[in-house]
Amino acid sequence: MRVLLPIILSLPLQADPKAEFARGVLEEARGGSGAPWFDRAYEEDPEAWPLVRRRATRLFEEGDIAGASTLYREYASGHPERLEVQVTYADFLRESSPGDDFAAKLAGEVLENALEQHGDSLPVIRRLFRSYEQRGMREDSLRLFDKVAAEEGSSAALAAAEMARTLFPGDDLEARAKIDGVYLQALERSPEDAVLARAASEHFRRSGRLDEAVEVLRKHAEAAPASLDLRVRLGILLFAAKKEEAGEACLKEVLAIDPRQALAHQTLAKFYRRQDDPERARPHAVQVLKIRGGDADEFLELADELMELERPRDARLLLEKGLFDHPEDPDMAVKLAIATQEDESTRDQAAWRFREAESLSGVDGPATEPGFQLAFSEHLLETGQTEAAETRLRAAIKAYPPEAKGETAAALRRLAGIWLEDGRNESAARALLKRAEALDPEGK
Repeated sequence: MRVLLPIILSLPLQADPKAEFARGVLEEARGGSGAPWFDRAYEEDPEAWPLVRRRATRLFEEGDIAGASTLYREYASGHPERLEVQVTYADFLRESSPGDDFAAKLAGEVLENALEQHGDSLPVIRRLFRSYEQRGMREDSLRLFDKVAAEEGSSAALAAAEMARTLFPGDDLEARAKIDGVYLQALERSPEDAVLARAASEHFRRSGRLDEAVEVLRKHAEAAPASLDLRVRLGILLFAAKKEEAGEACLKEVLAIDPRQALAHQTLAKFYRRQDDPERARPHAVQVLKIRGGDADEFLELADELMELERPRDARLLLEKGLFDHPEDPDMAVKLAIATQEDESTRDQAAWRFREAESLSGVDGPATEPGFQLAFSEHLLETGQTEAAETRLRAAIKAYPPEAKGETAAALRRLAGIWLEDGRNESAARALLKRAEALDPEGK
């Protein structure tokens, strides 16, 4: 053993390309350069495609386009059966020299050779189609289109439709009819395919054939009831086709399954508003904001509607979401504080909401408005802070504009009532009541 050990140690170590590659990855993760390790790995295993691709990428980044191209070309020539290699080489030629006719021609030849070996490869066909179009080879483009249009399957139908948009003008009825047939045949085989159904429906819709677009999605919904996004789309198209009852029923069915389908809520809200039915529109508008959010003004306007309908709880829930989405909006905080106070179930939480609103509002913000001051005063009265409540009432009275006579009178009567209930400032209270009477004789 003592004799063999020096001999073993003197032998050259055989590098492990996988270990060298791993060391390179680790070095890069540490912020260093893994290039030396990757080079060693490549030298040990020049047939490893990941190492070839990484080496070519580094050569290109260093400005050695010719070196990278040579590396790709030699590897691609030696591995004509490997589709990924041929596609990567063609992409490199096109992207590294976008204005070079020779590189474009060479990329086309690589793709043509790849297509001979992999005749049904749509990635190759799509790239070769673009290559022909860029080089003005329309006859070859048409040949590829005819090949894809004759194939079966959803992917082929989508590819044929994409090619047709490039090859033919929108008013070419013969080409349109051909794509109609491609889509319909594919749908006959795969009505449950959501990508195919959406594309086919859009094809018919864009050409003004709403009934056909609806029928595509109707059959898809039957084949794939769980495809809720396209069932929502079906409802929208039914509205567009003036089939409002069917559209409404379709969207309601979706919401019964998934109440968080925001687009369904939005569509129904718009529909009911067009029918001048705000009561039915409002719940859907609320759900849209809760699910998807919106501008601060949208939250505030809808909350105002709810408060006017004396539905403070609904307003509060909506404004909580609004303040979450717009945490620095003082108007949102002010209205939320008022709604929290008016909602009997959350009055015990109103104090910090009022303080939060004042903090966001600043000296001259919306917290100085009379509505906020009145609500705050009511909260203070309920918690036994009468003196602070009176201060808020006085602030509200001063903040009302001259034309707000009814509101000013109500605040005056409220302040007078506090004094009379406590048996103090009786003469001042009577004076306030007279002032309120003068402003609003019919008030109570």
